[in-house]
Amino acid sequence: MTTVSTNGTGAETLIEVNDLKMHFPVTRGIIFQRRVGTVKAVDGLSFSIKRGETLGLVGESGCGKSTAGRAILQLYRPTSGEVRFQGVDLTKVRGDELRKMRRQVQMIFQDPYASLNPRMTVGDIIGEPIRVHKLREGKAVRERVEELLGLVGLNPAFANRYPHEFSGGQRQRIGIARALAVEPKFVVCDEPVSALDVSIQAQVVNLLEELQDKLSLTYLFIAHDLSVVKHISDRVAVMYLGKMVELAEGPKLYSMPLHPYSQALLSAVPIPDPKVEKQRRRIILEGDVPSPLNPPSGCHFHTRCPIAIQKCTDEEPPFIDYGGGHFAACWRARESGELMPSIAKKQAEAAAARIRADIQKVKGAAD
Repeated sequence: MTTVSTNGTGAETLIEVNDLKMHFPVTRGIIFQRRVGTVKAVDGLSFSIKRGETLGLVGESGCGKSTAGRAILQLYRPTSGEVRFQGVDLTKVRGDELRKMRRQVQMIFQDPYASLNPRMTVGDIIGEPIRVHKLREGKAVRERVEELLGLVGLNPAFANRYPHEFSGGQRQRIGIARALAVEPKFVVCDEPVSALDVSIQAQVVNLLEELQDKLSLTYLFIAHDLSVVKHISDRVAVMYLGKMVELAEGPKLYSMPLHPYSQALLSAVPIPDPKVEKQRRRIILEGDVPSPLNPPSGCHFHTRCPIAIQKCTDEEPPFIDYGGGHFAACWRARESGELMPSIAKKQAEAAAARIRADIQKVKGAAD
């Protein structure tokens, strides 16, 4: 039975993720292997996506974004948790039933150079899922391939060419056409523009938006570039070390982030206005990202958080709604908006002092 969202919009919930975990065992030995640890790539992820919505998933490299996307589509079998698509738990689906479900959920892969088989023509690459799912036969497959190429802005005559004959942006359009070949309802876009030039990024993002409106698609858009996510997403979720730390509508998150990690990420996004950029203060996080093999106790972010207290070390903060669907997992979420700007100001003053000291040293050496 299809579940319905209770977030006040009345929109149907297409996919619901509950306490999703993806742990990878670390073993030692060649013949007699023994388990020596566990990499907690995704460690308790929960969210839902409404039909026709785009949820942006952002975070630093290595935080578990791509692993989460693959686990949702069952490309990795999750360690535990639920992934409900139209009320059906995909983690419990096997065999032919899972194959049928894959028509409804597809993925656009990150690297357009590695995700296309160099030995197959574009027509074969896009036509393969059509034949596997027996959606068309004979000439109808070729006609559908040409239709899809036109849909993503490519010449239908390109069906006879090989991937190496195309640019990165064109290859990504081929990947999008392949994902759309089986007429899915939900698409995971795994950093689909990260390997492309800025001008090509805009073309691909605009294409994804046009296809969403035309085909009523639902997206999980994974990226580390917050400016791209802002352009395409209805809501934005922030991940850190396998956990979600903040979730809100795009305008709310960008104008009033509650979690210190979200604030630090947003402070690094360049603003194309020299006057505004000059007045802005960067929040510089100190220390290295902890290993998912041995994550910190309590709040995973406390080892780098400039406003952490003892409670952050001892207890994991709950992921709660601070009003209007703005969720955050931080013991000091209500205070962070006031504390973090002063932290950024102090960091900027300290950096300026270090620069002045270095200049004096250089001058002294020259004298």
